[in-house]
Amino acid sequence: MSQETLQTLTWLIPAGPLLVFFLIVLFTKHNRTLSWGLAWAGVIASLVISWTIAFHMFGIYLNDDISHPHELLEHPVQIADTVDWLPIGDYAEGTWLELGVSVDPLTAVMLFMVPFAVFMIFIYSVGYHNYGKPPGTVRGTPNHGKEEPMFSRFFALMSLFAGAMLLLVVSDNLLMLFIGWEIMGFCSYSLIGFWYARDYHLEPGDIPHISPRKAAIKAFMTTRVADVVMLLGIVFFYRTFGTLNFSEALSAHSLEHAIVEIGVGLLGVMALLIFTGTVGKSAQFPLHVWLPDAMEGPTPVSATIHAAAMVSAGVYLIVRIFPLISVAIEGTGAGWVIAGIGAFTALMAATIAVAQNDVKGVLAYSTISQLGFMVAAIGIGAYIAAAFHLITHAFFKALLFLASGSVIHGMEHGAEHVHDHHTDPQDMRYMGGLRHKMPITFWTFLIGGLSLSGLPFITAGFWSKDEIFADAWYVWNNDKEIIGLIVLIMLALAAFLTAFYTMRQISLTFLGKPRTPLAEHAHESNGFMTLPLVLLSFFAVAAGWVGIPDNFLGTEKGETFVNLFHHFVGATIEEPIAELYKHDFVAHKIETLPWSWEPLFISVVVAVGGIVLGLWMYARKPLTKGQDDPLIRPLGPLHNFLQNKWYWDELYQAVFIRPVVYFSEVIVFEVMDKGVIDGILHLVARIFYAIGHAAKVTEEAVFGRAVDWVKDQFLALTREVRQLQTGKVQEYVLVSGLIAAALAFMIIFLINYGWSDQIRSFLFP
Repeated sequence: MSQETLQTLTWLIPAGPLLVFFLIVLFTKHNRTLSWGLAWAGVIASLVISWTIAFHMFGIYLNDDISHPHELLEHPVQIADTVDWLPIGDYAEGTWLELGVSVDPLTAVMLFMVPFAVFMIFIYSVGYHNYGKPPGTVRGTPNHGKEEPMFSRFFALMSLFAGAMLLLVVSDNLLMLFIGWEIMGFCSYSLIGFWYARDYHLEPGDIPHISPRKAAIKAFMTTRVADVVMLLGIVFFYRTFGTLNFSEALSAHSLEHAIVEIGVGLLGVMALLIFTGTVGKSAQFPLHVWLPDAMEGPTPVSATIHAAAMVSAGVYLIVRIFPLISVAIEGTGAGWVIAGIGAFTALMAATIAVAQNDVKGVLAYSTISQLGFMVAAIGIGAYIAAAFHLITHAFFKALLFLASGSVIHGMEHGAEHVHDHHTDPQDMRYMGGLRHKMPITFWTFLIGGLSLSGLPFITAGFWSKDEIFADAWYVWNNDKEIIGLIVLIMLALAAFLTAFYTMRQISLTFLGKPRTPLAEHAHESNGFMTLPLVLLSFFAVAAGWVGIPDNFLGTEKGETFVNLFHHFVGATIEEPIAELYKHDFVAHKIETLPWSWEPLFISVVVAVGGIVLGLWMYARKPLTKGQDDPLIRPLGPLHNFLQNKWYWDELYQAVFIRPVVYFSEVIVFEVMDKGVIDGILHLVARIFYAIGHAAKVTEEAVFGRAVDWVKDQFLALTREVRQLQTGKVQEYVLVSGLIAAALAFMIIFLINYGWSDQIRSFLFP
C-alpha cells in the first residue's frame, strides 16, 4: 500500500463519525432507524480503516526482529501528513500553524482499541434504548420499557464523541489534539445531561443522586479548570520548541536544546502544566469529583467516557509527551507530583468503592483508581506499563460498564413488571440472584471483574498491573528511590481493595436469592446488549497475553516469552530516550527490566487475597433481604466516611463553591455591581437628568413662554386691526380722504414754516 494511500486513510479515520454527526443533525434526526444505521456505518468505516492502518504497523513489526524492531526504532512515525492551517506573524515569512496526522506504534495500539470499543458500545446502545419497542413520549427522562424518543440525538452526539477521540489519537501535534480534547468536553457535557429533565425524590437511605443537568455542569466546569492550565502549558510548549509537533519537539536534539535554553526546571513546569489537563480529564485528585456523578448519563455514555474515550485521552496525553515528562522526572520534582497524585488517587478511590451501593458508582470509583495506577506509572517513568494498562483497562472496563447497564436494564424490566417505580434499580442492596436470571450478563461481568481484580496468569488486568508493580519495585530496589516504594505500597493496597470490592459487587448483584421483586422478575437483556459483552470478554482476557515479560519466571530473555507490546510500543520513543539517557537527562532507557520474583509475588498475593476475602465475606453467605452490609459493623464510623466519599463534595462545597457563590452574590453583585457600578451609573444618570431638567426649564422659559407671549401680542394686534376691515367702501373712502387731508395739511404746514428744503431733499434726494 502506497504512502499516499496510507496518509489519506489516516485522515479518514475520524471522518466517518464526524460526518455522521452532521448527517443526523441536518437530515435524518426524525428517522431513528436510519440514524443508528448511519452511526453504525460511520464507526464501522473508522474501525475498518483503523485496523487496516494498525495491522499495517503490526506487519512492519512482525517482519522485523520482534525483540529489536530496527525499522520502527529508526522510523517510529511510519505515516505522517500535514496541512497548513493558520499563518503566524508576517505572512511573507511562511510560518503556519499546521494540522496533521501521524501513526507510530503507540497510535497503532490505540487505533486497535478505540474504534472496536466504540463499535461495541454503539451495538449495545440500540438495545439499551429499546429499539423496536413502543415509542416513548417524554423527552429528557428515561422511558422505561419504551423506545428512547431522542434516539437520533443520542447517536449524533455519540458519533461526534467517537470522531473527536479518533481525531485526538491520530493527531501529530498538541493543537489538533486539543481540538479533539475540547470537542469531547462538549460531548461529555451533552451526553451526561442527556436526560436533562430527570430529577430525583430521594428518601433516607437511598443512594445519593444529583440531577443529570447538574452532573453535566459539574463535569464541564471541573474539566474546564484543568483545560485552562493545560492551554497555558501548550502555549509554553510552542514558545519553547517553536512547534507543536510531537516527533519534532520531543526528539532528543530538541529536548537537549530546550534544556540548554530554558533549563530543566522550566521544562518541569511545562510538563506539570500540561499534566493538569490529565488531572481534569482523567479525574485525578483533586479534580476527580466530576466522574462519579457522570454516571447520571445513559450507561453507553458511561462506558464511552470510562473506557473508549474521555478519561483515556488524559492518560494518552501524558504517555504521548513522555519524553518531556521523563526529563522533568529526572531533573525536577515533577515525578513526585505526578506519581504522588496517581498513587493517592488510586488508593483513595479504591477505599471509596468498597462502601458504595450503586452498581455503576463502584465502577466509577474503580475507573478513577485504575487511572491512578497509570498516572503513578508515568510518574516513576514506567512508560510501557502505563500504556499497557491503558489498553487492557479499556477492554475490561467497557465490558463491566456495559454489563452493569444490562443489570440495570433487567432490574428496570422487573420494576415495570411489578409497577415499582420507587426502588432504585442501580442499588445492589435490592439485587441478588441475577446469576440465574441473566446468565450471559453474569459470566461476562465475572470475566471483566476478574480481569479488573487481576486474577493471576489468566486475565489482562493481571499482566498490566504486574508490569506497574515490577517498575515500581525496580525504582525502589535498583535506584534506591523512595518514591518507588511509596508507589508500590499504595498501589498494592489499592489492588487488594480492587479485588475485594469487585467480588463484593459480583456477590451482591448476582449471588444468593433475589432480595426484591425487581430482581425476582429481572430477565436477560436483548441480543444487541449481550453480543458486545461476549466480544469484549475475549479481549478482557487475551489482551494481556501480548505483554507477558520476556524473562517471565526467570526464563532466558525472549526464549520462552516475547513481550510483543513492550517491543512494539517501546519503539515509539526508544531511540530519543536512549540518546537522552546517554547525556544523563533521563534515568532509564526503554528496556526489559531484570526479572524479580517480589513484584510477581505481590501481584498474586494482593489479587488472590482480595478475591478470597471478598468471596468469603459476601459469597459464602450471600446477603438476604433486609440484612446489613457485613462491612458496616467492623468498619464502624469509617464505613460512613467511605460511603460518603471522604466528604470531598461537602468539603469542596464549603471551601470553594459556597465562598465563590457568596463572593459572586454578595461582593460582586450586591457591593460591586449594585453598590459601586450601579451607584456610579445612577450618579451619572442623575447629573445628566439635572442638566436635562435645566435645559427643559430654559427651553420652556425662553423658547416656550417668550415665544408664546410674542405670539399672543401679534394675535391681540391682529384682533384690533381686524376691526378696521368692515367691508364697506364708503368707510374706506372716508378714511382714505381723512388720511389724504391729514397728509396735505402736514405738507402745507411744513412748507409755511421753512422746511421746504428738507422736504424736497427727502422726497428728491
